[in-house]
Amino acid sequence: MKKNRVLGIDPGLDRTGWAVVENGPTGAFLVAAGLIHTAKDLPFQIRLKQTYEEIQKVIQEFKPEVAALEAMFFLKRAMTMSHTIQTRGVIVLAMAQNNLEVFEYPAKRVKLTISGSGAADKKQMQRMVQLTLKLKEVLNPDDVADAAAIAICHLKSAPLQAQIKIKQDFLARLAEAKQIQIKNKR
Repeated sequence: MKKNRVLGIDPGLDRTGWAVVENGPTGAFLVAAGLIHTAKDLPFQIRLKQTYEEIQKVIQEFKPEVAALEAMFFLKRAMTMSHTIQTRGVIVLAMAQNNLEVFEYPAKRVKLTISGSGAADKKQMQRMVQLTLKLKEVLNPDDVADAAAIAICHLKSAPLQAQIKIKQDFLARLAEAKQIQIKNKR
């Protein structure tokens, strides 16, 4: 089955952007998008719980077929990294509980796929997402635009990834058959 509805997520403890993007007859379009914001004065575990519950609501309401997340890459503070990793963990848990396959894309690949440049800045990415999804205005805040970009990246990358997987599976079966043939000749 072709997977056309993607939930893109830009995870963060303070702000998690999400966007549901779907392929249609005239190209990709935005189904829905939003921001999950957790208050800094709440205990850490409550913030994780809120993010988890909100992602569950998004999945239940919009019924994506797959999910796409930005691959982790940090040069920031260790605490920020730790919180983002744990937030990402509850998001991936929600995906697993809903039987959604999760794909990861490095930021440079998302930028290259959407804008043609792996070094595109936030404003360029927001504009390219706007143009790709044929929106009247750019998506704001940038966490939401990033989530949409990740979903678009998956929609554009998935057909090639599927073909590569088919070829890899075929080559693996071929190698296995060859080994069986060699054993049978002995």
